[in-house]
Amino acid sequence: MVIDFSPFFGQQTPLDRIFEAFWSPGMSISQRPYAYPPVNISEDMDHITVRCEIPGMDISEIDLTLTESSLVIKGEREGAKGKYYRQERPTGAFQRIVNIHAPIDRDRVSARMKDGLLEVAIPKSEASKPKKISIDIA
Repeated sequence: MVIDFSPFFGQQTPLDRIFEAFWSPGMSISQRPYAYPPVNISEDMDHITVRCEIPGMDISEIDLTLTESSLVIKGEREGAKGKYYRQERPTGAFQRIVNIHAPIDRDRVSARMKDGLLEVAIPKSEASKPKKISIDIA
């Protein structure tokens, strides 16, 4: 089972909107930071798969760490110099933590990156997979 609470990062309550309007009148709600990079997490019988969109970054700029219960994706996107009229691609340091609540096979974890899409395949351990139990006739 995988639980990732980070999608709730961008959620706002009406009270949050009031405080934001009061404390930062120059920043509109559309300019608020959202969880970056966006991730998709899927699970099947054998693997947990984390897909992460990080366009324009090199593999050497991304740090993946697997702990006992989480996958940490860290990096830093440098901003281009110059004057911007609009900037929607975030720059600066980022970190996403994907909580993993299932036994995994740490030795078989793999990651690959192609066209700005990072894919991490986390195999489940044999102990976490369902086991068919035969019934003996008494």
